[in-house]
Parts: sequence; C-alpha cells; structure tokens
Amino acid sequence: MSEAAAKASKPGWAEVFRSMGQKKTGYMALFGFASGLPFALFLGTLFAWLSDAEVDLETMGVFSLIGLAYAFQFLWSPLIDKVNIPGMRRLGKRKQWIVPSQLLLGVILVSLALSNPTNESIGWFSLLAGIGALASATQDIAINAWRIDVADEKATLDILSTVYQMGYRLAALVGGALGLIIAARIGWPQTYLLMGAILLGIGFIGLFAPDSDSKKLAEGQPAVVDELFVGLRKQGELEPGIRAKALLVVGGLWAGAIGVVVTFMYMSLAYAPEDRPNPTEFTVNYGPWIIVATIIVPALIAGWLASQKKQGNYLLTEDAPAPQGSGFVMDHLYRALVLPLVEFVGRIGWSLVLILSLVLTYRICDAIWGSFAYPFYLGELEYTKDEVAFASKFFGVGAIILGLALGGFMLTMMGRMLTLTIGALLAALTNLLYADLALGGANMQAVSDAVGFSWAISQVPVIGSPSLAKLTFTIFFENLAIGIAGAAYIAWLSSIVNKNFSAVQYALLSSLTLLVGTLGRGALGEMIEDQGYYDVFILTTLIGFIAVALCLAEWFRQSRSGPTGSGVVTPEAQPAE
Repeated sequence: MSEAAAKASKPGWAEVFRSMGQKKTGYMALFGFASGLPFALFLGTLFAWLSDAEVDLETMGVFSLIGLAYAFQFLWSPLIDKVNIPGMRRLGKRKQWIVPSQLLLGVILVSLALSNPTNESIGWFSLLAGIGALASATQDIAINAWRIDVADEKATLDILSTVYQMGYRLAALVGGALGLIIAARIGWPQTYLLMGAILLGIGFIGLFAPDSDSKKLAEGQPAVVDELFVGLRKQGELEPGIRAKALLVVGGLWAGAIGVVVTFMYMSLAYAPEDRPNPTEFTVNYGPWIIVATIIVPALIAGWLASQKKQGNYLLTEDAPAPQGSGFVMDHLYRALVLPLVEFVGRIGWSLVLILSLVLTYRICDAIWGSFAYPFYLGELEYTKDEVAFASKFFGVGAIILGLALGGFMLTMMGRMLTLTIGALLAALTNLLYADLALGGANMQAVSDAVGFSWAISQVPVIGSPSLAKLTFTIFFENLAIGIAGAAYIAWLSSIVNKNFSAVQYALLSSLTLLVGTLGRGALGEMIEDQGYYDVFILTTLIGFIAVALCLAEWFRQSRSGPTGSGVVTPEAQPAE
C-alpha cells in the first residue's frame, strides 16, 4: 500500500462523526434502549414493586425464572433466524421480529400496570412477566442480528456496537434508578404505564428503520437468498443421509434441553411453594449439561462434518432431485440448526478453542462479581443504601456511558483488537482498586484527596461525605473500564460471526458469557466466606490477565488469517468450502 493510500485509509475524526451521523446509528441507539428497558423492568425494578405490594419472598423467588429467558435465548435463535411471521415479512428479515416484540412488550407493561400483584393474583402477574421476558429475549436476538446485518463502511460495526450499549445502559438507568424515583411520586402502575407507552412508541418508530433487505421487499423484489441456504443437494455437498443423522443428534439434544427448561418452569409455576425446584440449584446442576448438550457436542459434530466435507467424504457425486415431504423439512431444519455451526467451526477451525476461551474469560469477572457487589458495599464496607445508590447507580452508570463513548472512539481511531486488549487490561487492573478497598481503601482515599475528588463528593447534599469518595472513585474507574471493554467485546463478538447466520451464532456465543458467569457465583461466594474479599479480587485480577493474554493471541490469529479471520463475514468474502 502506498504512503498516500495508507494515510487516506487511516481512521480519523471525520470517520467518527460520519459514522455517528448515520440513520442506522440513530435507530441502533433506539433499539439499544428498547433492549435494555425491559431487562431492567422485569429483573430489577419489578421486585421493588412486589416488595411494596407485600408479596412474600418465596413467591418472589419464582420471578427469578424469567431470567432464564435471557440465559437460554440461543435455544430458539434458529426460529428467529429462519422463520417468517405471516404478514410481517415485508418489514425486513429482522424487523419482522423486532417491531412485534417491542409492541408486545409495550402491551405487556401496560397490562402489568392494570394488574394487582398480590399473593392471591400473582399467577396472572407472573405469566405476563414471563411472556414479557420471552419477548424481550427474542427482541435481543433480532436486534443483535440486525446490528450485524446492516453494518457497512459508513455505519460501522464498531460504532453500532458502541451506540447499542450506550442505549442499553441509559435504559438501565431509566428503568432502574429513575423508575424507582418516578414510582415514589406517581405510583407503580403509573410508572409501568409510562414505560409501556415508551416501548409502544419505539415499536412504531421502528417501522421506519432500515433493514438488510427491506428496500428490495418494498420494491416488490424477492429477498436475497444466501447461496449457503440453497443447493444442499448439489454435487459436492454432504449426502442427505449423513446430514439427517447429524440433525437427529443435534436436534434431539436441543429438544431435550428445551424440555428440561420448560419442565423446570412449569414445576416452579404450578407446584406448591414447598415443592418448587430451586432456581440456583437448577442453574448449577443442569446449566453445565445444557451447555454440553446444546453447544459443546453440536460443535464437535459440526467440526466433524466440516472436516469430512473438506476431505471429500460423504459427498454427493452428482446433483440430487429436489427434496420432497420429509426431506424438504429435514433440509430446512439442517439449514436452521446445524449449518450455522458447521459454517462457524469450518471457517474458524482449531482457532475455535482460542475464541471460546476468550468468550469464557473476557467478561467473567463482571458476570460473577455483580451478585456480590451490594453485600460488599453494604455489609463489608458498611455504606448506607443512599450512598451506594449514588455511587453505583447515578455516578456509576454515567461512568459506563462515558467509557462506552471512549471505547467507541478508541475502536474507530485505534482498531478493534488493540481496544479489546486495552479494555481487558483496564478491567483486570480495576480489581486491584477493589482489593485496596477490602483492606480499608487507604490508597484510594489518598488519591481521591489529592485530586480534590473527596472535596467534590462532600459537597453533594444529604449523602455527601469524604469517606464516600473512595468508593465512588473506585466505581468510576471500574465502570469506565467496563464501558471500554464492553464496547470492544460486543464489536469483536459481532465481527467473528457470519452475516448469513448472525442470529444463531451470536446468540450462542453471547449466552456462553452469561451462563458461565452464573455458574461461577456459587464457588466465588464460598471463597468469599472462607478467605474474604481481598483474595477474591486478586483472583479476578489474575483471570483478567488471562483474558489479556488471550486477546493478544486472538490479535495474532487475526493478523495471520486475513479478512476471513476478522471483520463480519459477508457472502462475498466467505472462504471456499
């Protein structure tokens, strides 16, 4: 590349502003907000409403079930990827799921506002909340796929990923802290009515959002059918018999996993309180097996199929007749469930081990630590609820949004992998700040005093105190690092999937991040009991350094593999099979 060409291709401020000014970027912020608002309302704020309604704790425990919709959303991601909603297809491949989900969520929130959450009527209330969580998780699948599909050289994937998280975090603040403030003044029904109206409005505005194929559909042209989705019976493709066997195994494992989750939810909702299964025990005992059944074993099968095709085994020697009846159904199920895995494993190869290791470690500290943050702040450090709310909710969310903005800038100016590595390093180092707090926070207090931050915090009415400064200072740096790391991580995760299979592949990878963090909480809680918080923060720092090393390895892999190893894989850029 010539010096002039290199200079012209170097990112700059113009690229940042050009990306931020795109129509797609505005809709991405709106969709990010629509994605984060239900999560905050169903898994956080709703419990405050139930507490005010004097619903007993045992009954409230049932509501933790709705969180499974987010953890296991990959189970129905093939449905979102391949099934068209009658009468809605003209909206676009992704919008046909996004807009109805948003409208349904708006209706459910309004219905909750008109309901009465008491111990006697909790059944209907929990049913509405459960449907809402399913609709919210479904919306998330479609929105993540939409972001990957519509990204281009103007509205880049890095910017769209950053803006999505900014909208999501802002919604967490609106649905969480702001929701509590509003409810204290106008009441819970009115608050949820307001939130429902917001989502209904977003659903209406979403009708006008662009989609990857909506323009062609509006002009009456057929949607582009990816070549990978047709021609499974052409010469050189795997034989129908071997595909059918793989489908039966993978489909059986996924059906079994869905059956286990549905059975658990039914028992928790329909059985007497004393006979209901424990959600935490279910996640710990069954979660790993669900991961093995729905991801590990299917990935091994997909790798075997990809290797057989590469070696020329079990291939059709000539074009086969078009499938009819059950063969047609089997081909469609194979395209929806198995082919996304075959494509990913076949393209990535043994680098899959590196990618999965990075997925499992990059955000694990955040995922595990979140459950113990309040016990640490309130119990170990003995701060008041008002002080913690100020430091973690208002100041902390602002720091995350600032970190996301900084992360988006770094992605554009410095590149994805450098930002991903810096984010991992900063996130690891901030655990040492918490380790200092666990020992009394003398260093954090000294730094806060030196820069005048302690004085500034002491001026906050009602809750301001010099001792709060070290907590707020620590949370600020942690959340700033989380914002940078989060922006880079979502952009990287989005970049390694194939646009043709974005819904399934992204849902699988992102679910691994959530589930592993959930499974590790029990062990971390036991470690806190036995050794205290200081040792835990040292451990999470070391895990963070492992993530840094894996980022460097992934950076090296991408530098060697070229376009097929980094960036969203498009149909034109796909490797030959």
